[in-house]
Amino acid sequence: TAPFLQAAGKNNSSNLLELTEAELEEQFVRGDGPGGQATNKTNNCVVLKHIPSGIVVKCHQTRSVEQNRKTAREILREKVDLFYKGEDSDVFKEKKASEKKKQEKKRRAKENLERKRHFKEMQQLDKK
Repeated sequence: TAPFLQAAGKNNSSNLLELTEAELEEQFVRGDGPGGQATNKTNNCVVLKHIPSGIVVKCHQTRSVEQNRKTAREILREKVDLFYKGEDSDVFKEKKASEKKKQEKKRRAKENLERKRHFKEMQQLDKK
């Protein structure tokens, strides 16, 4: 189930599993990464754990604790939905659709490049 969890992160679906606050364990820690003193002195990184599944999310996207709490809950909700529903989850379906679209775009670009290469070869043969 671990590869499924990577699909979570950017989903606007409303029929995800609901989380209750009683199932969550929340901590505020110092974030990591760039930011110097602003990062080193403030505990605005949110670590959120879903106790029944054991899934942990760490969110330090903004300076705001409230915004990080909200974002952490959204991401955790998607990961928990993915954990329990697997391939039936909307998060998983959306990720698959996105990958398919990306592959199709790559294929078209490759075909286009081949067409251009062929056209240039034909032009050079005409000049000779």
